[in-house]
Order: sequence, then structure tokens, then C-alpha cells
Amino acid sequence: MTAEPLPFRDPLASVEDRVADLLGRLTLAERIAMLHQFAPAIDRLGTPAFRTGQEALHGVAWMGRATVFPQAVGLGATWNDDLVRRVGEAAGREVRAMRAKDPKVGLNVWSPTVNLLRHPLWGRNEEGYAEDPHLTAALGAAYCRGLRGDHPVYWRTAPVLKHWLAHNHEHERDTASTSLRARVLHEYELPAFRGPVRSGAVAGVMPAYNLVNGRPNHLSPLLSEHLRTWTDLPLVVCSDAGAPSNVAGSQGYLPGHPEGLAAALRAGVDSFTDHGEDSAPTVERLTEALERGLITEADIDTAVGRLLGMRFRLGQFDPGLDPFEADAAFDTPEHQDLARTAAEEAVVLLKNDGLLPLRPGVRVAVVGPLADEVKLDWYSGALLRRTTPFAGLRDHPSVASAVHVDGSDLVRLRTADGFVRVPEAAGDSGGAEAGDSVAALDPALLRGRTDLPPLRVAAGGAEATVFSLLDWGGGVCTLRAPDGRYVSVADDGYLRASAEQPGGWIVQETFTFEPHGAGHLLKHLGTGRHVRATGGGLMAAGEGEAGDVFHLETTERGEDAVAAAAAGADVVVVVAGNDPHINGRETEDRTTLALPPQQDRLWRAAHAANPRTVLVLTSAYPYAVRDADTALPALLWTAHGGQAAGTALARVLCGDVSPAGRLPQTWYTGDDELPALLDYDLIAARATYLYYDGTPLYPFGHGLSYTSFDYTALAVRADQEAGVLDVEVTVANTGGRAGDEVVQVYARAESPGVPRPHRALIAHRRVHLAAGESRRLAFAVPLDDALGHWDVAHSRWAVEPGTYTVSVGASSRDLRGSAAVHVGGAAAGPRPVRRAGLAAADFDDSRGTELTDTTRETGDAVAAGPDEPGELLFRSCDFGDSTGSVRLRAAREEPGTATVTVEVLGTGSRAELRVPSTGDRYAWTTVTAALPGAPGGVRDVRLTLRGPVRVDRLDFS
Repeated sequence: MTAEPLPFRDPLASVEDRVADLLGRLTLAERIAMLHQFAPAIDRLGTPAFRTGQEALHGVAWMGRATVFPQAVGLGATWNDDLVRRVGEAAGREVRAMRAKDPKVGLNVWSPTVNLLRHPLWGRNEEGYAEDPHLTAALGAAYCRGLRGDHPVYWRTAPVLKHWLAHNHEHERDTASTSLRARVLHEYELPAFRGPVRSGAVAGVMPAYNLVNGRPNHLSPLLSEHLRTWTDLPLVVCSDAGAPSNVAGSQGYLPGHPEGLAAALRAGVDSFTDHGEDSAPTVERLTEALERGLITEADIDTAVGRLLGMRFRLGQFDPGLDPFEADAAFDTPEHQDLARTAAEEAVVLLKNDGLLPLRPGVRVAVVGPLADEVKLDWYSGALLRRTTPFAGLRDHPSVASAVHVDGSDLVRLRTADGFVRVPEAAGDSGGAEAGDSVAALDPALLRGRTDLPPLRVAAGGAEATVFSLLDWGGGVCTLRAPDGRYVSVADDGYLRASAEQPGGWIVQETFTFEPHGAGHLLKHLGTGRHVRATGGGLMAAGEGEAGDVFHLETTERGEDAVAAAAAGADVVVVVAGNDPHINGRETEDRTTLALPPQQDRLWRAAHAANPRTVLVLTSAYPYAVRDADTALPALLWTAHGGQAAGTALARVLCGDVSPAGRLPQTWYTGDDELPALLDYDLIAARATYLYYDGTPLYPFGHGLSYTSFDYTALAVRADQEAGVLDVEVTVANTGGRAGDEVVQVYARAESPGVPRPHRALIAHRRVHLAAGESRRLAFAVPLDDALGHWDVAHSRWAVEPGTYTVSVGASSRDLRGSAAVHVGGAAAGPRPVRRAGLAAADFDDSRGTELTDTTRETGDAVAAGPDEPGELLFRSCDFGDSTGSVRLRAAREEPGTATVTVEVLGTGSRAELRVPSTGDRYAWTTVTAALPGAPGGVRDVRLTLRGPVRVDRLDFS
């Protein structure tokens, strides 16, 4: 007799019913085990193992060879929602195809990253789409739709957004707190997540390592207060790697790991990524937390239920019904074409004085450190195929000839005992030649080899090896042997020419030369140790051991070789930029916008030898290149473009494709225009295109074309009853060739009651138009999204009545048409302070303060430090007929007394409140003082905080 199938096996039942049935059959121990990233199989129920987490930021990562698309910031530069959706679909299809062969491949995809590119020195700039929340939300939602698929029941993959919340720094990323005021939270940070979540294609989010307002993101009350209110789908929250242990570890926020994990679970974290595949510490800590009453079984069941729901939607319990089995595909011609198209659409033409496109039959010198490279980043897959810029131009039918010079300095290294040599046995690389269509090896495969002989110092006049030396900025250098391999340090400490590319979590291929006497000490940055010669070869010195002195002899300067190549060419293409593993990456922020000095010298040398010089910046982030913009006839930027980068660039340079990429973030003229990296208050800091008051090098949305476009017949209507802003415009291609135009729609408030953006992007569309073609475009934007702001006085989203200007154009500063639109309604009115009081965190302006946590679970307060007074300003406070006293809720952990001064501006009324030590940052006290003169009416209020003190709220009577 055949047993009845268990109810959770019934594919016709609802996901909710199936989850409830399976959850009820699991033991408590089995449920707790499912909270770790690596959930075990339950043999007695026939349920398979499952792990959360599979990286696929721009193609499948960390699982070997895959189709590699442009970096996320490059996808952002396309401004093309449909293209990004198709890239997500291709990545999801490859995840499924890899999963069919390897169960280690996960279907819970930790992508995309929707952190906003607020600050261009952020080390992970390459991972985000844009500095603008509208564009980021649109592209993030598109990528998720591709990853999720469009089946009504099953999901191709389950996308998880990274990283919740306000995460744009790598310096002290697990211990630094982001001070996030209410307006920046609601107007800037949350919309980037809200758009994708509301699209219905997001399975969950991953909290960031940092703290926000003094509280770890993994304990964020915003997960329940906001995130999970945007959708009926039970979103899964997956922790970042190691972050659960940080709560009681590096952050010291709670006294022990059971408390830390319990707090995270109560806040809404469902899957704990900690200790790799070893679930024992997580299970032990959660079990102890349960036994101590820190969590309940209901807390566990809620989290496990959300995880099981995701697994049911992925079809894990329905073998044979998988609709994506036939859809799964890997390295198809369609994916290859899509990779090329995406790389083409990502190219941004920054400047062109008529040099581009290149004329047929041109002789080209392709020079610079990235001219014959295809660089990968930490979240790339290994290349199945590649084309470098040099190979793309060399093979293009319009190019008569192409020569290549990488511009590195050729050097020899000498110690007191002789020259440094690479033994001949190291020459057998087995690797692919630069420019080959197929990359031979993952860069990590050779890096750690110990069977290759180390570099040696050869005495007795033996011939020295000539190395290629590249300085990537800040004195950080790489050394490359004649066979193309980079000098690397393996686990045994010896230096070998063994790496195809710099890379790895800790890069082992970077060095710096430190002046020492008449020579230099050579320091290996991966180990932090100096290099010395031993009987076995060159190695990183041991603890406390001194390094040898090296003398650097230059046999050829890179700029001389570049100048020679440039002089013999019709056109020079200088390809400069960054290596994504060096000077700006996960764990490491950049220190400057400047191009590395060696690369700066290269374009200057090329231009001096040949004025027909094009600078192509291939990078994960913006540069400040004002001199190049002034001197050169043409500049382009592209993010690292993946496997088809070289072909795509060649097709743009030669005019097969009219460039239409647009900058997804502002390019500034210098470091002095940037706020501090940890200053997240873009309103006060006047940061990003939204508030920046200066003139940028290139504005947000900038990008030129080989054709021209005209905008006419702009019509704007605000339908307040329907809550929609309707915008229509006609766009015409007035040039002589087909091309794409990126139509950008911006809005600004003309007489706002609070500081508002100069203009904010509210809609965009990339359209292809043949020469002479015109098209009428229509946009319908929710009125709240288009014109609204967060009203801190009343803690709500509001559209202020008044006049707004809606503009359309080709960038945030190239506006081709504008129209005014009036929005009616009653004004919000002043703050009702007599009735509702003042929450300290709801200030209009501040100086010398930071936001902090009211309790470990919820609430924001304002803190001032010991050195300088802090100030808070609250505008338009309604005191009624008169107000006689003020009550302040505050805390002071330190001994002694702090002073908080309350001034009702324009009345002379001023009260000083002395806050005694409460002994604990969470021990709050209330102090009261009279307000002289019993002020009334609508007034501004200023608080001045002196001494270490935390302020929660004020009440008036």
C-alpha cells in the first residue's frame, strides 16, 4: 500500500499551507539548524540541504567560468532598464545551468547592490548603479525581475538586495556608525530599496556591516518598520558574512553572542552567515538564547517559515515541475551578444572635438596599462572568453594597423649581492596570450603555487630580469615578469612570478618602494613585510627581520615608449584607469580622485607626440581629470566591461555604434569638492548632483553622441486626484546617423519651505531613433515620488503646495525644455510642539552632533561630544498663546554634568537645563526649566549641547 504524500509535497496547495505543514513536522533542533546559511537535509522527511548565498552581481561569480557582463556601475551607465533586466535573466539562467551540474551553486542570489554611489571614493563604487535613488531603484528592480523570472508560481532565482542600509564606506566598516537624519533616510536611502521590493521580484535583503545611528544594521528596527511593510511577500533577511558575531564582537554592542544573535533574530534576521559551513557555533548560541528566554520558539518559527517559503518558491520541493530546467543556459550565443551589447551601451563619451569616430584606414597606437587587459573584480566570474581594447581595435576592419605599448617602466632590481632574476623554469606559464578570445586560467589558479622557483639574486654578473613596473597610485606597484606573470607571494613567503593577475581577498601582488639611504626597501603589502634575499630566494621577511636594500634601475621609461608609438600613428588611444583589486575595493576606500601620476604622465607624453590623442578611462569609479579635459580632443569612460569590453570599445571608437552611455554619478574637479567619507548628510554637505552647488567636471547624466537630438512640445500635468504627474515630450534625431538618446526628466520645487534638491531625476528612458526619426514619449510618475519630501515637522511624506518646474533633457545640466506645474492644497503648518513636543532627531539643521540610538532595540536620539558644542535647529514651532516651561529627556553616561540650552529665537527666551550623570547611555532622565517670558506664536528653536550628552526629546507646557 502506497503511503499518502505529505501535504507539504502537494504542489497545488498554497505556499503558506505547505510551509505550515512542513514547519509542524520539524523538530525544534531541526528548525534551529535551518537558521544557519548551510541548512542541513532532513533525511526522514526527504528534504534536501539548502544554502543561502550565491553571488551574481554582473554574471555568476565565484563558481568558475561564466559570462562576464560589465560591472554594475557600467550597467548603471546604460540607463537601460530592459537591458539590465535581460542581463539579470542571463545571469539567472546560468545560475540554473550551473546548479544542474553542481549542487554547491545556490539559487538564493545575493544581488544586486542598491547602495547609492553617494561618495566616489567608496571602495565598492563598482558594485552600485548610481548616485541617484530613482535610477538605482529602476535598474535594481529590472535586474531582480530578470533573476526572478516571470513564472506565476516558481522563481528562477531568489534575489537579495545588498546592503541595508546607508553603507558607503570600507574604513572601519563594521564599527563606524552612519549618522542618518530622517530626511536623508526617507528621501535618499529607503527609495533605492523600496522600488525593487515593490516590484515583487525581491526575495529579501542583506544588512550591511556598519551601524546606523549607533545601532548595528543587523538589529535595525527599520526592517520591520519599513522594509516588510512594502510587500505582502515574506521577505528573507540574510546576514552578511560574519556579521552576527560582530554584534558582541567587534561592535561590542551586546555582552555576548547569544544576546547578539537573539537580538538579530528578533529584529528580523532569518539566515545567519557565520563561521563558513560550520553551523555549530550559530546553533549553540541560538539554542542558549532560547533556553535563557532571549528568544521564543515563535521567533524561530517565523524566521524558518520565511526561509521555507523562499525554498518552495524556488521549486526545491517539487522535482520534475521545475519550469526553468529547459530555460537554463550557459555561455550561449545570445549571452555573448548580450555581453557585447551591454558593454557597448555602457560606454560614455565625455568629450569629442570631432576626432571620433575614427576614419577608416587609420593607424592606431593603443597604449596604457589597460590597453591589452580585461580586468575582473571581486564579484566577477572567471572569463570564458575575452577581448582587450588593443585586440578589438587590431581586429576591427576600419583599422589599418594597431601597435601596443603598455606604458610601464622597464626596470631592473639590484641588491648589494647582484641583480634579481626570474629563474627560467618560471617561463612555462601555459597561459593565454593577451588579446586571445579565450582566457586560459582563473587568476587564482597560479597565485599560490609553490612548485615554481622563487625570484633570486644572481651574483657574478648574471643577466638581470627586466620587470614591467606599474604604479597604481599612492606608491602601490605591481611587478610583471617578461612572460606576463605578476610577482606574487605564496603561503611560504617566497616571491614568484606566478600570478596571471592581481587578485584575491588579500592581494599578494602589490608592493611599495620605501626610500632607504641610497636605495629602497621593498615592502610586500599583502603581508606588510619587507623583502629580503635568502639562500632559497627572495621572500617576505619574518616578524622582526629587516629587509634588504634594493636599487631600482630604469632601462626604459613608459612615457618614452608611449611617445615613440604615438609619433608613428595617426591616432593614439590611451587606455588608463584602475585595477579593481588595487586602491579601491571591498575593505579599502580610495584616498583621491586623481589619476595615478604614472598614468597622468602617459597621456601627456602621448599628446605631446601626437595631438590626435583619445583618453579612455576604464575604471570602477570617477576620476578628476580636468587637465585632460582641457587638453585632449576626446575622452571616454567605461566601467570594466567584462568579456566583450575590447570589441565594444572598438565598435564605439570606429563608429559602428553611436555612444549613448550616461554618467551614473557626478565627476568632480578635485578632492576638495568632496565631503568627508563618513558624512552621509548630503543636504548639509551639499553632495551629489541633488545638492552640489559647484560646477562639476562632468555632471550626473552626462554623455555625448555621434548624432544630435532635439526636444519639443513638452507638456506637463499634475493630476492630484489620481496622484500622478504626467509628462510628454517629443524627441527627434536631428543628426545624420542612428543612435540612442537617454531622455531624462527632472523636477524641482521653486519656493520650498525647506532645502530641496536643485533638481531630482523622476523618470528616464533610453530610446533608439533612426536619423530623422522622432517619437512622442509619455511618462506617468506617482506625484508623491516626483514632488514629495519627508516632512520632519510632522513625521510624514508630503507634497508641499506650490509651483514646481519639470525639465527634460540630456543630462542634469543639459536641460532642453521646462514647464511649470502648480500643486494645490493646504500647507502643512508649523510644528505642533505644545501638543506633540519635539523629537530631537527631527531637526531641520544641525552642527557638531551625531545621531545615536535611544535604546538597543529602537529609536533615534542626538548626541554631542566632549570637545565642541553641538547645535540643533527646529523651524516653525507653534507655542500657542504662551509656553512657560520645557522638559528635556536626556542621558549622560560620563561623570559630571552637561548643559543643554534651549532658545526660542526672536523672543529672548532662553533656558539652561543641566543634565546630571545617569551612569549609562540608555538611562534616561527628565529635567525641567522655566522659559522666561512665556513665549508664544510660531518660532524657531535652537538647542545647544555642551559636554557629552544624549538628547531624546523636548516637551513644552
